[in-house]
Amino acid sequence: MPGVIVDCAIYRGGRRTEGPADFSDALAEARATGDSFLWIGLHEPTEKEFDLVTSEFGLHPLAVEDALRAHQRPKLEVYDDSLFLVLKPVEYDDSADSVTAGELMVFVGDSFVVTVRHGSTNPLGTVRERLESNPDVLQHGPTAVMYAVSDAVVDHYLDVADALRVDLDELEAEVFSPAGAVGNTAGRIYTFKRQVLEFRRATGPLGDPMMRLAGTGLPFVHEGSRPFFRDVSDHLTRVNEHVEGLDRLLSDILSAHLAQMGVRQNDDMRKISAWAAMAAVPTMIAGIYGMNFEYMPELGWRWGYPAVLMLMGGAIFGLYRLFRRRGWL
Repeated sequence: MPGVIVDCAIYRGGRRTEGPADFSDALAEARATGDSFLWIGLHEPTEKEFDLVTSEFGLHPLAVEDALRAHQRPKLEVYDDSLFLVLKPVEYDDSADSVTAGELMVFVGDSFVVTVRHGSTNPLGTVRERLESNPDVLQHGPTAVMYAVSDAVVDHYLDVADALRVDLDELEAEVFSPAGAVGNTAGRIYTFKRQVLEFRRATGPLGDPMMRLAGTGLPFVHEGSRPFFRDVSDHLTRVNEHVEGLDRLLSDILSAHLAQMGVRQNDDMRKISAWAAMAAVPTMIAGIYGMNFEYMPELGWRWGYPAVLMLMGGAIFGLYRLFRRRGWL
């Protein structure tokens, strides 16, 4: 599976060593030494390609099904022979205002770690490099890998939340600018809200797994790792608070924008009504004098026509002053 296996190595005493190419031999060697574990990284394997990993490591069929199908919520499952953690790393493209979520599954068992990645988002490369440069952490075994992966994903959540906040501040400034928002602002706010919801789906459900990993009683979890998982849980709590704040602020901005639109429509209707009222007066006068009757006032008066024009102009000017004073124009 050369195109599926991203990396495979045995770590002994916190340091990388090259082991047998065969999974079974490598795992047997890692278990035989006692202070070693095997870490295999896979990218979007098919069912047939994953069958070999499943049989060699004894992974639970339900966890394997979730790892292959993807589209899972963040969760932590405990099986007889392994722990199964699902994470959703995210990336934010500020030029397109879009949040893209991938999926990352981590199997942790007796002297092995198997990571399965779906999507283009890849935090594992930097995680592996950082761990290999810090043997003191890596010597704690598979738990150190699970912690480092979780920490990298959650820390990147903070970066995404900050980027979303910056773009949201720009959108808020545009909505409340004196010139007013341009274009389909309501559509943009709704699209932004959808991206925040996508982000929330990645961060919200992860709280319970991190709390469980920070607690006691879980197999294959090193006892000394609990403070580190508590730290990840604290960071995740901050992220979820940011996401809640973004969602509330977006709702407030949308409500304020709709209220502004209502006020502007009322202003427009008042202006239209004022101009219609001013146009109605000369129309009424012209309509009266346009009727074909022989006996009508001022028909024989030399100054009747100029007088009627002056009456129209005076009425329009009076209405204009009235509407200006009341703020309709």
